[in-house]
Amino acid sequence: MLLTIDVGNTNTVLGVFCGEEVIEHWRIATDPVRTADELAVTLRGLLAQSTQVKDGDISGLALCSTVPSVLHEMREMFRRYYRDTPAVIVEPGVRTGVPVRTDNPKEVGSDRIMNALAAVHLYGGPAIVVDFGTATNFDAVSKNGEFIGGAFAPGIEISVDALSRRAAQLLKVELTRPSRVVGKNTVESLQSGIIFGFAGQVEGIARRMAEELAPGDPDSVTIIATGGLAPLVLDEVAVIDAYEPWLTLTGLRLAYERNVTDG
Repeated sequence: MLLTIDVGNTNTVLGVFCGEEVIEHWRIATDPVRTADELAVTLRGLLAQSTQVKDGDISGLALCSTVPSVLHEMREMFRRYYRDTPAVIVEPGVRTGVPVRTDNPKEVGSDRIMNALAAVHLYGGPAIVVDFGTATNFDAVSKNGEFIGGAFAPGIEISVDALSRRAAQLLKVELTRPSRVVGKNTVESLQSGIIFGFAGQVEGIARRMAEELAPGDPDSVTIIATGGLAPLVLDEVAVIDAYEPWLTLTGLRLAYERNVTDG
């Protein structure tokens, strides 16, 4: 079984594949000061409580990280606790099959490359991946499967936190869909602005990006949502064609197969 790990700025998502199916998954907070030993204890604790998989079942590891300090400790954890287990850490030099057509390819986060790889595998190109995380990332993939760029916007939780800090009377509220757009109180008004505001933002950027990707036929562009906060706005965004909660993990599985199984 393959253990895949996607280390994001806020959360770390772990998933275990049996073949092409995710049979177990967890989401934990990303802690940049957690050591390799602590990471091993956390991972083995999660595996110990699983009814689907145990530590001894793990036959391969695949990792991507946007947090350098965690990447270092994860690498050390692999070395110390999984020395004999084949591992792929997505970084420059790892085969992904995704050409990166940007001004500086080394700037592009490994999670974005994994999303592009999985998007092409599942749906072909052209495609747009909207990843709802700490930031909302819009990643553009050409019809030939190339990563050609994208756009960043503040994530939903970042925006809520900033608003609550800067406006004394606006408290942080539960992120849930209100019953109406016109709020009748502070909580409803905040929820309306957050949920419907972000939905409008996603539709606007995705439509403009699709027109650039396929000027003659923007409807041919598949728009894929992923990320932990995606379910908050999925029902409000008409342009989303597919929701893939394990898109990044699927990309990691494909990268592992390219570098280990086929190598």
